[in-house]
Amino acid sequence: MPLPAPFTDWFAARGWRLRRHQADMLGAGERGEHALLVAATGAGKTLSGFLPSLVDLAQHPSDRLHTLYVSPLKALAADVERNLLGPIAEMELDISVESRSGDTSSDKKARQRSRPPNILLTTPESLSLLLSYPDSFTMFAHVKTLVIDEIHAFAPGKRGDLLSLAMARLQAIAPGLRRVGLSATIADPVQYAGWLAPDSRGETVTIVEGEAGAEPDIEILLPEGAVPWAGHSGRWAVHQVMEVIAKNRTTIIFCNTRGLAELIFQELWKVNDLSLPIAIHHGSLDREARQRAEAAMAEGRLRALVATASLDLGLDWGDVDCVIQMGAPKGSSRLLQRIGRANHRLDEPSRALIVPGNRFEYLEAQAALDAVEAGERDADRFRPGALDVLAQHVMALACAAPFDEAELLAEIRTAASYRWIDADIFARLLGFVRDGGYALKSYDRFRRLAPDGPGKWRIAHPRLAAQHRLNAGIIVEAPMADVRFKNGRRLGKVEEYFASTLTPGDTFAFAGLSLEVEAIRDTDLIVRATTRPARIPSYMGARLAISTRLADRVRSFLAEPASWQRFPEDVRFWLEMQALRSALPRPGELLVETFPHEGNHYLVCYPFEGWNAHQSLGMLITKRMERAGLQPLGFVASDYAIAVWSLRPVTHPQNLFDAEILSEEFVEWVERSHLLKRAFREVAVIGGLIERQHPGKRKTGKQVTFSTDLIFDVLQKYEPDHLLLEAAWADARERLTDVARLGDLLDRAAGTMLHKTLDRISPLAIPVLVLIGRENVAASDLDDMLLGELADALAEEAMRVDPQE
Repeated sequence: MPLPAPFTDWFAARGWRLRRHQADMLGAGERGEHALLVAATGAGKTLSGFLPSLVDLAQHPSDRLHTLYVSPLKALAADVERNLLGPIAEMELDISVESRSGDTSSDKKARQRSRPPNILLTTPESLSLLLSYPDSFTMFAHVKTLVIDEIHAFAPGKRGDLLSLAMARLQAIAPGLRRVGLSATIADPVQYAGWLAPDSRGETVTIVEGEAGAEPDIEILLPEGAVPWAGHSGRWAVHQVMEVIAKNRTTIIFCNTRGLAELIFQELWKVNDLSLPIAIHHGSLDREARQRAEAAMAEGRLRALVATASLDLGLDWGDVDCVIQMGAPKGSSRLLQRIGRANHRLDEPSRALIVPGNRFEYLEAQAALDAVEAGERDADRFRPGALDVLAQHVMALACAAPFDEAELLAEIRTAASYRWIDADIFARLLGFVRDGGYALKSYDRFRRLAPDGPGKWRIAHPRLAAQHRLNAGIIVEAPMADVRFKNGRRLGKVEEYFASTLTPGDTFAFAGLSLEVEAIRDTDLIVRATTRPARIPSYMGARLAISTRLADRVRSFLAEPASWQRFPEDVRFWLEMQALRSALPRPGELLVETFPHEGNHYLVCYPFEGWNAHQSLGMLITKRMERAGLQPLGFVASDYAIAVWSLRPVTHPQNLFDAEILSEEFVEWVERSHLLKRAFREVAVIGGLIERQHPGKRKTGKQVTFSTDLIFDVLQKYEPDHLLLEAAWADARERLTDVARLGDLLDRAAGTMLHKTLDRISPLAIPVLVLIGRENVAASDLDDMLLGELADALAEEAMRVDPQE
């Protein structure tokens, strides 16, 4: 497909050429084919996705909505809008582009529905809301292309479920709709192509591989002394990080958690002797604060930005010279995504540093470097679409127009995530949306659908449409408290449970400031700036787990002494001493060590399945030890190991690791813990059973929790097979406990356990035993000097060489 003159002239004026993958995307567009582009950051993915639409609109001007663009982040949509408007203006094309998100004014939203632009940039949640309006049928009737950017960021999760359902509805409204997916970090393009456009209609997806770019330049930053035994922050490196910032024009420092971002920002300011402009960016900060940081970066006014996953994706800041990853990357795909923020040019290498927090994290960082060099990406696991998301979607469509039950089921089954839905399941779901289900249908407040003829349904009252749009959404945050100054200026949010630990006079670090609590009013923390030492807020979100492929690489390191020559001397000596004193597990083997220490008996195992799965397994093992009379006293978990201590020794650990633990102790533990109620709270909010907002008023987190806990207890007693309880169990299993990895681990342990009975602590156990007594303390609150002293004391015992050895 030849480029029209304005486009060829525009490329030539910049000294650019049309890359092969851009030409392939143009060809797929001309043939009307769905397409999935997998190309490195800096390869012009976004332009490649839009190029067929821009060419079509340039040749066939229109006053209708032509192309929908969906991104996982509002900031990314706004950034793409800026980057599209420039070329359109320079080529003097008559093409209108606008973005739509929760930040868009109500007047503009209303105008967009009646007079949409040619290209509309939005998010899955905003698209779902648009589909809830009666005028959606006319708004989307002529849309030709749907572009999904950073498709890997949400396709396997609940936001992907919502988008999958939205695509099914869009295809029903506009049968000729063409779907386009874009990503830099997909391991299995065929898997994603199947999600993007299921082949039930005989359609195929053209998979386009981007041109290879320059290999990234990645190094692991090491301390002048020894690599730390414990800790995850990498705060030991702040002086070295500050030197890197001073040498570059712009640097992004990525942290895996919001709490760590606040800590690193504070630590950098303490050593910022040159007063270089540094900012912080994460999802809990106020929108204006985030936008100020984004604008300052775009304008080149910052020397460094400390950020979380809120900036992982796609923002095009080409002048970033270096990316620094604080702590282990947890996956090669995530590392590549973050590295891609540097340079953002295909032909120039992106430069990055990894700052490991401890010795295991050093091994993980090296594994990530090897994976990137080998071109290995982390695989994603798709699971069946969530029922709470489907309930929300059905309600959205009911708000738009009455629907026929059989026709809607057929439409839903064209969504890749919901092929598994049959007539019986759909009837149960409709019953829930209609009146809450058997145990709740006598309450008018849960009645949302009414009959509209044989097999047809409509919303029970017009006010329910406005109420749905006010409460719809997939992201259910933990209950939050607003952080404000006395003059009303808002800084952002912290989680309610953290706020509940504060009293007037307490201090905490937030938004790059040290703050003192002056008063607590309902869900507001009234604060003032202070110079007093401040603690870092902790957040309840699940930790990032090391990817399966990185874990496999770390296990391979342990089993291959020949690979240790490239490790720092202290890391190499640590592994050599472990091999001498105990053993190192081979790939697929589970090492379990038992030994006495300070009057107690310890069991330490090394599954390498991540903190979330290890926390669950630690709970289950202690339950089983209690039943066996071993008198467990507690456990602690890291990303790599679990340590359990007890009054009586474990002589046959095989009895603690069998698959039946998931059908016995696991079920009992989940039902008795807060886990299932927390999962139920989320699915009840997403499914529309509980409303977070009413016009002019928002429920507090405590009010929402009280309501969902009450309903949970009623359903457990009177309707234990309720649809939402089923959805909550699916969440508890899949997301909150990494139960799939747990099951794989237990299956593996049965035949591959290597049990070592030792007379004292092993070298490999030092990093996890340092955490005992500190597992409930935010990592940022740990005193590094104290941790170091504890680790040194353990190392003196573990690394001692006896004469007989």
